[in-house]
Amino acid sequence: MRGFKQAAIGLALVLAVPAHAAAAPDYQAASATLAQYKQAIESRDLSGAETLFAQDAQIFESGGIEGNFAHYRDHHLAPELKAFKSFAFRDYKVSVRGEGEVAIATETYNYTIALTNGETIERAGVATSVLKWTGRKWQIISLHSSSRKPKA
Repeated sequence: MRGFKQAAIGLALVLAVPAHAAAAPDYQAASATLAQYKQAIESRDLSGAETLFAQDAQIFESGGIEGNFAHYRDHHLAPELKAFKSFAFRDYKVSVRGEGEVAIATETYNYTIALTNGETIERAGVATSVLKWTGRKWQIISLHSSSRKPKA
């Protein structure tokens, strides 16, 4: 009888915990998605980068609405990267916090762009990203970045 009571109590506890009460997503792991995107930009190779973004993600850059990632990639980012000899981030910092299945990240960085014509561009940048946990991975659903000439 005692074993039956223990089994019944154990079963009641299992049934009382909802299936969706699984462990919370690892919010810091969202920074790995951002690191993959950063690496794609630095390597100037965007192949596969679309998997880092939800299909309906929205990209905002320096006061402009760029649309979803496919539009941003095809009409802005890829053509820009082709004109670059190199793109290098430095002083990169990321801060991530979570709210349920959403991670909010703030990135600060400096970057240097070497153009194919020999010109060099230095900028200080900041980005805010919202990422959604899909149950398997983090995907960017909103990205807003801006940059300016560094202060002398």
